[in-house]
Parts: sequence; structure tokens; C-alpha cells
Amino acid sequence: MTAEHALPAPTLAPIDVDDAELLHAWWSEPVAAHELGHWPRPLSAVRERIESDIEDSDQDGFLILTPDGTPVGAAFLTDQNMPDGTAGVRLLVAPEHRGRGYGQAALHALADLAFGELPLHRLEALPHTDNGPALGVLARAGFTHEGVRRAACLHRGRRYDLAMLSLLRPEWEAQDRPRSWEI
Repeated sequence: MTAEHALPAPTLAPIDVDDAELLHAWWSEPVAAHELGHWPRPLSAVRERIESDIEDSDQDGFLILTPDGTPVGAAFLTDQNMPDGTAGVRLLVAPEHRGRGYGQAALHALADLAFGELPLHRLEALPHTDNGPALGVLARAGFTHEGVRRAACLHRGRRYDLAMLSLLRPEWEAQDRPRSWEI
């Protein structure tokens, strides 16, 4: 990858209860709420969810930070199943930071954590089939489209199909890119 096409080098910092207001604002943004299937929740519920996720060893949430420490989004490893070596990924980039490569860079960092530090073998993402930006960033991060879960998501009275994409450890190992610990 040439310097002019290099991805930003964000860091991932564990989400804490103090991040609730920021996450609440991002999740309340209409596009994100629709694509992630979130309905409006009070700030107190977001705080409670963060506290619950911190205690849950199957979930890890991270703020995506620019090199100067500016939060630009959040990335999650969900439903971690260590015996099977599987986990889900979810990604949210703040509206004002979309289209700058932070999503792809964050997915690379999550994959580096999952495959370089944890004993995971498979990461899976389930965006809406009509979420072009998410499908694009997942493909650029090396995820393979496996299929469609038809009518698997209900949001605002309408059913949506979910695309199934995955990244396997051998595919991550074959990626010709610096690992997040090398940047």
C-alpha cells in the first residue's frame, strides 16, 4: 500500500461508562440507528449497557481513536465463543468521520486482536444487504460474502435481509499489510 493510499492508524481504546454520552449521540444519529437496528434509548440505558458489557467476557467494545486521541467511532467484538473460535464484529463511525478509512482501519485492528491475541478462527459481520458503505468497508478489510439471512432483522415495522460476511484466520494471515502492533 502506498503512502498516499495508507489507511489512518487509529488505536482502539476500551469503552468505559464515561463514553456513554458519546455513544448515545452516535447511536441516536438516524442513519446509524437504522443500519445498526438501534431504537432510541435513554442515556441511563446506554450507561447500564456499557456496564453490563464490561462485565460480560463475551463482548468487547472499543472507541476508535485518531492518533491525536479524537474519538471517531466504535468497534465491537460480540458473541465471542472461545471453544468454537468465533465472534461477531460491529462497527460504527461517527457521521463526520465517515469515508476517511477509519472503518477499514478499525476492522483491521479488530482482526489483529482477534487473530493475533485471541484464539479466534472466524469473525462474522451481519449488515443490512442494502448497506452499501458497510458492505464495501467489510470487503476492503478482507471479509467474504457468504450469503443472506432473509428477513432476519425487524426495524421500524419492516423486515430487512442481512448479509453474512466472514473473515477466517488463514485469510487474515494471508493479508499483506502491517499488523496494528507494527504501526
